[in-house]
Amino acid sequence: MSTCPESYTCSDEGLLLPIVSEASWPIGARATVYLIGLLWSFMAIAIIADIFMSAISTITSHTQEVKIPDDSESGYKTIEVLRWNGTVANLTLMALGSSAPEILLSIIEIVFNDFKSGELGPSTVVGSAAFNLMVICGVCVIGIPSSETRRIKKLKVFAITAVFSVLAYVWLIIILMVNTPDFVDLWEAVVTLFMFPILVILAYILDKNYFGSASVDDETGLEVGGEDNLLSQEHADKQVIVEMLRRLKSNPDADEKEVARLTAHLMEQNQHHNRAWYRINAIRTLTGGTRLTTPLTDKSNELLETLLVAEEAGGDPDFIHLSEGGKKAIVEFESPSTAVIEKEGRVKINVIRHGNLDRRVLFRIETIDGTAEATSDYKPLKKTMVFEPKETLLSFDIEIIDDNTWEPDEVFFIRMTIEPEQQAVLGKHPVTQVTILNDDEPGTIQFANPSFLFKESVGCAQVKVERINGCDGRIVAKWKTKDITAVGGRDYENTSGEIVFEHGELTKMIEINIKDDLEFEKDENFEVDLVEVDGGAKLGKLKRCVVTIVNDDEFAGFVDRIADLTNANLDALRLGKQTWAKQFEEALNVNGGDLETATAFSYLLHFMTFGFKSFFALIPPPTIWGGWLCFFVSLLCIGLITAIVADLANIFGCLIGLESEVTAITFVALGTSLPDLFASKTAATMEKYADSAIGNVTGSNSVNVFLGLGFAWVVAAIYWTSKGVSFEVPAGSLGFSVAIFTVCAIVTLILIVVRRVVGVFGNAELGGPKTPKLISGFFMIFLWLVYVLLASLQTYGYIEGF
Repeated sequence: MSTCPESYTCSDEGLLLPIVSEASWPIGARATVYLIGLLWSFMAIAIIADIFMSAISTITSHTQEVKIPDDSESGYKTIEVLRWNGTVANLTLMALGSSAPEILLSIIEIVFNDFKSGELGPSTVVGSAAFNLMVICGVCVIGIPSSETRRIKKLKVFAITAVFSVLAYVWLIIILMVNTPDFVDLWEAVVTLFMFPILVILAYILDKNYFGSASVDDETGLEVGGEDNLLSQEHADKQVIVEMLRRLKSNPDADEKEVARLTAHLMEQNQHHNRAWYRINAIRTLTGGTRLTTPLTDKSNELLETLLVAEEAGGDPDFIHLSEGGKKAIVEFESPSTAVIEKEGRVKINVIRHGNLDRRVLFRIETIDGTAEATSDYKPLKKTMVFEPKETLLSFDIEIIDDNTWEPDEVFFIRMTIEPEQQAVLGKHPVTQVTILNDDEPGTIQFANPSFLFKESVGCAQVKVERINGCDGRIVAKWKTKDITAVGGRDYENTSGEIVFEHGELTKMIEINIKDDLEFEKDENFEVDLVEVDGGAKLGKLKRCVVTIVNDDEFAGFVDRIADLTNANLDALRLGKQTWAKQFEEALNVNGGDLETATAFSYLLHFMTFGFKSFFALIPPPTIWGGWLCFFVSLLCIGLITAIVADLANIFGCLIGLESEVTAITFVALGTSLPDLFASKTAATMEKYADSAIGNVTGSNSVNVFLGLGFAWVVAAIYWTSKGVSFEVPAGSLGFSVAIFTVCAIVTLILIVVRRVVGVFGNAELGGPKTPKLISGFFMIFLWLVYVLLASLQTYGYIEGF
């Protein structure tokens, strides 16, 4: 029989806790236990929120087929688009997913407190909003590399959610401190709740541009506001794999498994992801779960370094854009280099467009000095050019100045740029080099490259030889081949010969017949040497080159195997594809079973969360009933965990003498918002725009008030109105906290706007020059500290008048 007294210190602060008598426990021990329990429960909330967001991602990823006109025989083509508009999804299910703990905490506190207003729920809503807006935005501003910037793309949607995020808290001040001080009438609660659908409708209208000139996507006929609904590529592009293998040819560790891992990693890094993806990935990183990006092993990291070295050594820039598929046009110079004889007076440059040909694409070209100088060697050019739909080739001329004095060959460059809003990317040749050749010297003869690669079935290998530093007169160059691992007469025709450069000619090809024996062989190579030139010309540095013959069947099979492994890696990352068995497998294993990349910290996190993972694996997977069953079961579990969090926070605060309002804006707000911080930081660095990083913060802050407080207050107001009295919500500390937050929020939003329009900040919400970036980012975080400090001081009576 229990002998515990009916009450003891802080025993009446919880709804469910304590479950055993703690009367004999020291206060310090109890506080420690409750603190550990509170922090541990935040991890439980994070894990169940991961499952909840997976269900939401599955629901919002449902597709429908849309027929659009094209030039085919049928007159149309069928594409798949997402049923959910991106903005509506972000403000409804996505916002609910990220804010569910705060919203449910407010509702549960009122329902289980005899429909009386509590301190923890409303203060957590305000505290989380402060952390989200000031700290998350500040971290995202600082976290962008100094040479980069991120701008909000859907500016109209961000503007309306920003206005409503301030309006929501101004409305709280009005009803709590002005209109009906310390009470909330039923109509006020209803208005608070109905601001939520009003926000969603207005944001949708602005997203679709219904009040402006609708911008239509040339490819799909869909309005630009809906282009995010188009499905992204989910399969490996063999062209990307071949390009990677070309760059990795000098690395002997480029086995197919590691190349596939690296390919999947790069493709996933360069895909656009929604808010749910970033939040789920952040939670899984914090809990040692299955990450949504393919982690790199030591070997694949070495391969990545090889790629970066190849990039710095002059490789084709930004080749991973090839993984974006056919949705965007690819614009580039036809050739990476062009030569012109000085006396010709002008050089013609070609620009090509491939990929998507249905859009109108604007791009800019600009000349840049090399050893050749503008105005003295050539006339500079800076202009905007336009590819009209279906147009694939454009040309322009640059005037060359003939000064009638001998000079060595000189070069200048032409750079191409494309604005981010254009539905196009730069191809392999965004810069071309123009060489101005002196026409009074016979020149220097050399190979174009130190090595050449040909398939065994090519038939005839053409090895390029260049003439530089002059092109006067007729030149004859003699060449011969030399065996290395390839055998002359069996693998290629062991020949020698000569090539003739007529006056003014700059390039010639040495043709060597390659024999295909239709048998599997390893790669083989032989050497080609330039041995002699006449006519006063000289041999250059590259007078030898190596020709490598690769077996076609083996190479194609190698690429196919990498593509299959890459697709398997990508499929493993896709949300909404889990079965119950897969859920338990991932829950019971660190990193979801990827032990190769697991660290000691991963094992620690997995050990700490093993129980929660195992229990929550019982929740139906998102594959059942389109994700809705998982949605409601997860929501129920979040409610249960949130009730426990409320008890832990109240009792812990009581034991250490911390007021509930202060506990809410510090411990609880931070615990529920940390996954959002990591998600936004990752989105800021990975995405091209700032929408996924900070664009959702203002929307979530509004939804917290409209649903978290609005729904709970409507329920309580109906209850008390039925009894003939008004619902009492003492303003007190809550009113002061809301007022301080509103001021800090307005200052933060003004700073974000200033960053976008003022050049010293880089004309962008995130990133920019280092010093302005650090000043503005830390100032936002400082505003949060000011809010916490002032709200805490008022709660303890150091600030009077509220």
